[in-house]
Amino acid sequence: MQFTMRIVCILVLILLFSGSSSFGDSANVSPRPEVVNIGALFSFRSMIGKVGKIAVEAAIEDVNSDPSILGVTKLNLSLHDTNYSGFLGIIESLRFMETKTMAIIGPQNSVTAHVISHIANEVQVPLLSFSATDPTLSSLQFPFFIRTSQNDLYQMAAVAEIVDYFQWKEVIAIFVDDDHGRNGIAALGDQLNERRCKISLKVPLKPDASRDEVTDALVKVALTQSRILVIHTYETTGMVVLNVAQYLGLTGPGYVWIATNWLSLLLDTNSPLPSASMENIQGLVALRLYTPDSALKRNFVSRWTNLTAGKSSSGSFGLSTYGLYAYDTVWMLAHAINAFLNEGGNLSFSKLSKLTGTDVRYLNLNSMSIFNGGKTLLDKILEVNFTGITGSVGFTPERDLIHPAFEVINIIGTGERKIGYWSNYSGLSIVPPETLYSKPPNRTSSNQKLYDVVWPGQATQKPRGWAFPNSGRHLRIGVPRRVSYQEFVSQVEGTDMFTGYCIDVFTAAINLLPYAVPYKLIPFGDGLTNPSETELIRLITTGVYDGAIGDIAIITNRTRMADFTQPYVESGLVVVAPVKKLNSSAWAFLRPFTPKMWCVTAASFLVIGAVVWILEHRINDDFRGPPKKQVITILWFSFSTLFFSHRENTVSALGRLVLIIWLFVVLIINSSYTASLTSILTVQQLSSPVKGIETLISNNDPIGYQQGSFARNYLIEELGIHESRLVPLISAEHYVKALNDGPTNNGVAAIVDERAYVELFLSTRCEYSIVGQEFTKNGWGFAFPRDSPLAVDMSTAILRLSENGDLQRIHDKWLMKSACTSQASKIEVDRLQLNSFWGLFLICGCACLLALSIYLYQMVRQYSEHYAEELGSSEQTSRSASLQRFLSFADEKEEVFKSQSKRRRMQEDSIRSVNEENSTGSVRKVGHGYADGNMHDS
Repeated sequence: MQFTMRIVCILVLILLFSGSSSFGDSANVSPRPEVVNIGALFSFRSMIGKVGKIAVEAAIEDVNSDPSILGVTKLNLSLHDTNYSGFLGIIESLRFMETKTMAIIGPQNSVTAHVISHIANEVQVPLLSFSATDPTLSSLQFPFFIRTSQNDLYQMAAVAEIVDYFQWKEVIAIFVDDDHGRNGIAALGDQLNERRCKISLKVPLKPDASRDEVTDALVKVALTQSRILVIHTYETTGMVVLNVAQYLGLTGPGYVWIATNWLSLLLDTNSPLPSASMENIQGLVALRLYTPDSALKRNFVSRWTNLTAGKSSSGSFGLSTYGLYAYDTVWMLAHAINAFLNEGGNLSFSKLSKLTGTDVRYLNLNSMSIFNGGKTLLDKILEVNFTGITGSVGFTPERDLIHPAFEVINIIGTGERKIGYWSNYSGLSIVPPETLYSKPPNRTSSNQKLYDVVWPGQATQKPRGWAFPNSGRHLRIGVPRRVSYQEFVSQVEGTDMFTGYCIDVFTAAINLLPYAVPYKLIPFGDGLTNPSETELIRLITTGVYDGAIGDIAIITNRTRMADFTQPYVESGLVVVAPVKKLNSSAWAFLRPFTPKMWCVTAASFLVIGAVVWILEHRINDDFRGPPKKQVITILWFSFSTLFFSHRENTVSALGRLVLIIWLFVVLIINSSYTASLTSILTVQQLSSPVKGIETLISNNDPIGYQQGSFARNYLIEELGIHESRLVPLISAEHYVKALNDGPTNNGVAAIVDERAYVELFLSTRCEYSIVGQEFTKNGWGFAFPRDSPLAVDMSTAILRLSENGDLQRIHDKWLMKSACTSQASKIEVDRLQLNSFWGLFLICGCACLLALSIYLYQMVRQYSEHYAEELGSSEQTSRSASLQRFLSFADEKEEVFKSQSKRRRMQEDSIRSVNEENSTGSVRKVGHGYADGNMHDS
């Protein structure tokens, strides 16, 4: 019994111990709550709000019915209507802070989000907004704000790429002047700048702008040049803008309207629109948030009609992409709360310490509290990674949703047409973005594609993107008042009219433009001196002139200030100097070659004669005989090849090789000499002590230049010529006087000017000429403000003038003079230099060396074979005797050597046979002696 009692007591103690342990463990683990409070802030009557409300409620129901997400925990949603009021949004958000809310879905717009984000920072409650797209909300200032749809930064990047794709340079931005519109357009400006485009005009509107206010704003748009309009507003304001634009004629041919995703929201929610509204948006290009097709998305879309049944007094409404993002926002929050609870997240709230000591009794703020687990829940939200009805859901390190993408649509007829996609990964494409994520990114211009667009006014051709404003103001075109060379530009005295070559080219080009250009020519300069064309270009940048035409050279520092057209005159700096005629003399036949060339040519003849003589001497009777005869033969043979009249035949293969190469060289030299001498004797030859710009740089003589020309700065800055040497000249008469006076009589040694002026100057003054080569390359063009589209169109017109011959006809009309047309020849025909022929001489020399080497090798071999015995005893023979014997051998005719070799071989053969017979006879005699002895012995 006692034993049994002991066992029972032990069992009771064990049970009590284990029970207390289990109780202790369960006390240490926080149980999952049954309900988690979350809030939502919408304007229930707005397009986004009514869609978002239905989508959020459907998502809450789906999450609570799926125990695999939160288990026993349920989401308790509190919806508050902000009624389009930022003030009510603030009040409603403060009410959430009184009910221990873990997170808030919303607010709906960016303006309210900016204010409520400050409250969220204080109470550490995450805000998850699927419709506040202002890019600045992603800043570090708002750590508890999380955007669960795409950032407007990406939408503006898509707009900028569309503008760049169609090669437009300027746009007009129409926007609502609040945080949403203002910051979105700022992002658009940054994106356009990256692509060398810009916003030429910003048109802000009040959020509740009246029709009259919109009309006043669009009248300013009608007076501007750009025809590319980007509209970033809300749905109601946007339709008012487009209706007024239709009334003002701003939606006709030539205009381009690009709408952000407010228009696609309107089409998705309220489709079909009334016919009057559809008429206002014909030809528009718009963006829509892109969500890839999936079974989850199709299932939710099929449920939408049932979800919205009876929910609106105005009837059913469509599902926009904001509804899809609202649905996924709830699932995103549910996954984050589940991860938060699984890690034992703190669900407690504490009093807001900053309210201590302040009198907030009348505001009822004492009930506000801080969510102690807010930072942890925020981290869990940013770590979410799942697949929802909008595709893959996750965040980048910058807290933006992954894979930002948009559809590009074109409004046509009663509906829309998808013309492509834009994604941050691959830019513009005609295939869905998700198909490109597995490929390397390719943002090259050739890979950017969109389908054809039907533009406003049913136009299928891409609009030019700009037009002259309907302000009635004429373009102010600056024209330099030239004093010299008025054939290029001159003002008709007593009038405001201009004539000249440059004026005719400008008029012809502007008449080829497909639109009218009202302009007025404004004279620039005092008419007494040639004005500075660089200063004229600078005045374009200050707005004094809208352009400049005339003899304006395109140089580097000017291109930094303005855009130039295609050059219509090719020009460059040249040197003009006095020249004198060179008369023919008795020794003119020596002038084709320089002295050095004459000497090398003569030496080559002698060398070739000597080489051929060496190669032929031993085998050719024509190259043998007494020394005097051989010297004459060498001279005669070598110089007779100049006329191909040599009588001596070459017998050896090496001699023929050398001779044929030399005859080719002689042919080239002969032809060049003949051509050069003909030119010297038949073409007028001019000479000048100045040979070009190099001569002017090396000496200290004064140099003339045309006043107002860029030549002065070029000579000083680029060539390092001292300013004191430069003499400004105004007219052609000053040119003549300065050149005739010369550097010793207060004149100039030469003048540096542009070729176009110089050619006109020389056309009637034959005593001067261009010396040396043109040492700069530039041209003349018309100047317009930076990024002016008129510069491009005028360039195209100038090219057409060049192609159809009109440019040449205008040139001949003003600049063709015939008084000194023969002057077009060069100052002095270049004499033939050795540099032009050294290759031929090198080939011939190499052939000679090769032939001599082979010949010497053969002769040494013959000599060593013929005098083998003497070479064996060469130690006893003096060097002079050996050299004399070798020279004698070299002088012998090869036939003599061959006959001596033959006789020697015959003698050696006879001696060898006699020796063999003698040796045979002695053997026989010895044999008989042996036989006799044997017989005697026997």
